[in-house]
Amino acid sequence: MTTTPTDEPAAPSPGPGPGTPGTAAELADAMTRAIKRIRRQTGWRLEPYGITPGQARALRMLAHVPGCETPDRAMRLSDLADKLHIAPRSATTVVDALEEAGLVERSPDPADRRAVRILLTEAGRAAVERIGQVRDEVAQEYFGEVSPADEEVLLRVLRSAEARFLSAGPPHR
Repeated sequence: MTTTPTDEPAAPSPGPGPGTPGTAAELADAMTRAIKRIRRQTGWRLEPYGITPGQARALRMLAHVPGCETPDRAMRLSDLADKLHIAPRSATTVVDALEEAGLVERSPDPADRRAVRILLTEAGRAAVERIGQVRDEVAQEYFGEVSPADEEVLLRVLRSAEARFLSAGPPHR
């Protein structure tokens, strides 16, 4: 039997062995706990900069667009919402806060004046650097005792699972 993910440390399971259905659920629970801890630590570390984890995700996504500082190459607001897997209204709220902080600017799309592009400012680029430092620190603290070889295996397994999941098509609701 699998437990619900909590902040409590995982107890060793006397249950199913490797490769059995219960093991996959136990792995999912362990990943959920890890993600919650990493996200919480990252949020706490970003607080002094006035950046939420959701805003950090948006900034990082914008920064991955080559030429994100120029109006004709910057990402459209609708594309940002799609890439973040959030509703366009939610993306607008995130961008409003980032714009108020001076980290992004809105610009009309030169090809479609009804569309809005999001430009990363110089302050936004500096925030992306700080976010990267925070993410690296938190990851090092969480995975610090894991060997590089085990990190590579875990990364390879997660990438493989993600690829198989995505190749199966949209999930059923």
